[in-house]
Amino acid sequence: MAVSAQEAKRRQIMEAAVRAFARKGYHACRVGEIAEEAGVAYGLVYHYFGSKEEVLEEIFRDTWTQMLARIREVAASGEPAVEQVRKVTALLLRTWRRDPDLVRVLVREVTRSPEQLKRQIAEIGHAYEALGEIVVNGQRSGEFRDDLDPKVAAIVFYGALEEVLTGWVMGQLPDGDDDIARAEHDVTTLVCAGLARV
Repeated sequence: MAVSAQEAKRRQIMEAAVRAFARKGYHACRVGEIAEEAGVAYGLVYHYFGSKEEVLEEIFRDTWTQMLARIREVAASGEPAVEQVRKVTALLLRTWRRDPDLVRVLVREVTRSPEQLKRQIAEIGHAYEALGEIVVNGQRSGEFRDDLDPKVAAIVFYGALEEVLTGWVMGQLPDGDDDIARAEHDVTTLVCAGLARV
């Protein structure tokens, strides 16, 4: 499906905003800096977005929609639940290698900001549901123990992924290619060992 010129321009502005927010921080960044980063006139940013806040919200919504679609595909794949946990872990943690600026913005400006978090709480709830579906898949197949609440397990799984990404953003964890692969292995192992039927 071809992308319209308007949609391409919106995306260009959003991608520029990600770079600018990652470099300067959302609060310190001005709309003019987003326009300059995008190579467009200042007024064009306001043609597509009502405010800097709207740009940030759209970045979050767009990223979240794509991520949820991928997690739901994995959950519906019919693969063993352990493999579903591994695939989702790889999907999220490899985002750091693919687009570190995006991860920086999401971690610093959305998940660590109470006012942004309040606005995005429904979308985050959808992530818990999608991860919970993977846990339920494992419980139904007999791979995972059935005495654990899938909602609690999903929050623990999500929290592990978010904290590893936060560790990379904050420079608390090493983040070379081998480190990312090791983190994928460790998160998958810890989550699946905790859920495994004994």
